[in-house]
Amino acid sequence: MRPHGADAMDYALPRSTGTETHLSLHVEGMDCSSCISKIETALSRIPGVSDIHVNFASEMLTLTLDDTSATQPSDIVQIVNSLGFSVAADSPAAPTAEAALSPPPPTTTRWWHTKKGKLVLTLGALMAGAYVVALLFPAYKAWAFSIAVLTGVIPFVRQAWALAKSGTPFSIETLVSVAALGALVIGEAEEAAAVVFLFAVGELLESVAAGRARSGIKALASLIPKTAILLDPAGGQRAVLAATLQVNDRVLVRPGDRVAADGIIVEGASSLDESPITGESIPRAKAVNDPVFAGSVNLDGVLHIRVEKTSVDNTLSRIIHLVEEAQATKAPTARFIEQFSRYYTPTVMAIAALIMLVPPLAWGADWQTWLYRGLALLLIACPCALVLSTPAAIASGLAAGTRRGLLIKGGAALETMGKVGVIAFDKTGTLTEGAPAVTDVVAFDGGNENDLLARCAAIESGSSHPLALAILKRATEAGLTIPAASNASATAGQAVHAEIAGRQLSVASPIYAAQAAPLAAEQTHRIAALQAEGKTVSVLIDNQNRQALGLIALRDEPRQDARQGVAALNAMGVRALMLTGDNRLTAQAIAGKLGIAYEAELLPQDKLRLIDDMKRRQRVAMVGDGINDAPALASADVGIAMGGGTDVAMDTADAALMKSRVTDIAHMVALSRATLANIHQNVAFALGLKGVFLVTTILGITGLWIAVLADTGATALVTLNALRLLRFKGARPALLDQAQTDIAAQH
Repeated sequence: MRPHGADAMDYALPRSTGTETHLSLHVEGMDCSSCISKIETALSRIPGVSDIHVNFASEMLTLTLDDTSATQPSDIVQIVNSLGFSVAADSPAAPTAEAALSPPPPTTTRWWHTKKGKLVLTLGALMAGAYVVALLFPAYKAWAFSIAVLTGVIPFVRQAWALAKSGTPFSIETLVSVAALGALVIGEAEEAAAVVFLFAVGELLESVAAGRARSGIKALASLIPKTAILLDPAGGQRAVLAATLQVNDRVLVRPGDRVAADGIIVEGASSLDESPITGESIPRAKAVNDPVFAGSVNLDGVLHIRVEKTSVDNTLSRIIHLVEEAQATKAPTARFIEQFSRYYTPTVMAIAALIMLVPPLAWGADWQTWLYRGLALLLIACPCALVLSTPAAIASGLAAGTRRGLLIKGGAALETMGKVGVIAFDKTGTLTEGAPAVTDVVAFDGGNENDLLARCAAIESGSSHPLALAILKRATEAGLTIPAASNASATAGQAVHAEIAGRQLSVASPIYAAQAAPLAAEQTHRIAALQAEGKTVSVLIDNQNRQALGLIALRDEPRQDARQGVAALNAMGVRALMLTGDNRLTAQAIAGKLGIAYEAELLPQDKLRLIDDMKRRQRVAMVGDGINDAPALASADVGIAMGGGTDVAMDTADAALMKSRVTDIAHMVALSRATLANIHQNVAFALGLKGVFLVTTILGITGLWIAVLADTGATALVTLNALRLLRFKGARPALLDQAQTDIAAQH
């Protein structure tokens, strides 16, 4: 564990510019975006401190310190630590993508080893023990629960006090501390213990979710190989660190290798899997003078590449930067209950004090009577039910979603999802299956389609290319007998060759086929028509007779429920939009089948730009499964990953569809709207019931026991109402049925 505390100032890297010092500190313990405002508010009150910036995604705090000020770097460290965070380690004052690509080995800390985890476990054990004591020794029940309360609330009281001194007096920590101690003073120790325990659990869950979100950047960095094979002018080869490659270096990329740098092919031809960058499932044929991206996979040919960009500036480094920036600029979502605490807690405390003091002092009223009424008012105003109103509904909503395979990483995402006006979908692997499938088998000159498919499968049997696997799968599903093939070879990125029953055959691209065998006008027209539908065409040719025998068309087809899912969103008043890096013809064909608007041929930065443009007008959700979707997922108000997608998408997104069903998006919107309605009901219960008894207590109509009933009753109502969400069954069946009916009518 790296040291923190006052000594951690050694890990800040100050850079002096004469009259100012620029500090960069690594801050641990930030669980949500509201932590940013707490740190910035506290430091803005310190003399000589300016240009404060906290990046939640990278956990970096940067600021400028006036050298003429009495404030020292150790003072900054002490203040941040006092707020409940930890200044952990050094980081460059201007972190670069190169640093992100060469991170130190991460120290994985299990949640039960963290301070928050230990607090939850301790409180859980103390509460279990308190219930045992209450059953066996009822006289000591209050003492047992009081120990649990004091053990759990002391850290929050300390943090609330530090926040109050630094300019945030009515934080959620203040609210919870007042709720717990107030309930303890009036004898509701059991309720106080429950409030502290639930809040501690919520803090722990936020911490775990924040760590998972940050791990997405590490997963991105791991896609670039650590080493590369450098070619010297004499033709020699030597392994070097990929981070040391310079512009105009020449590197060797063998079949199966990942490309180590953005560059240009200067020798060789091959097919490359660029799905990490573009999201397109079908590999692209590349030859001399074609560009390649760092992180893409070379499938079948040997390539010599001239480096065009260093590791700091390559495509994946830019994606990492986009993810960090998107996460850092995401608008902080203030906790709903904390909004109330800014006004509710101080107002109620002031009113209670006035009720206790003014009548006796101003009019000589009976002290005992008004102290009693003031205590009753404090009990009525005890914000236990208010504290529980939002987290109870959120917890139930998250649990209900998990049961349906909707993994939502936090309350902010759950709340926001029901307010989105547009949902943007990636195409490949999200709206489609993510792998090509055979759509057409066409035999020329009266040939047999099954024979054609079997021969193509035989030729492709030794290849791991996605198109080859799709042809083999189709032949197997059709129960065909695949003939033996021999003398297999390949022309990289253009054709695969083999000998079958003494005939030299090839499965080739249309361009290669046109060169190897003359194509009739009708055949050329058929190929063009299939390509216009966004399909990839492979032609079977007889090399000896220079004859085209037929063709096979493939395309990444839509998921079975994609059209119904899009139609359901439209019925809910949510617009659906497809964003894809694929070519326009393929995008148009898929969009037409699904009834969805689209934007095609987009790079990651293009998707991010479109998301940001839409966010200016309405809330936006993004659904994707690939690394190229990570910046857009991070920037959207809610990012949603398909369960079968990459780890980067899963870690970057706010939610995931574990069953990879498009219709689950509609269920998620419905769950969010139900949760929001539940929260509004809970707040109305908590405040409405207390408001009624507030008036009756001041008038002397109700007393302390009614106040206890009001507080515990409101808490019970809020809890029971929140539990109703556990019975959530998804979007209304009638809605999905109507969507299916609309689809049928259109056909």
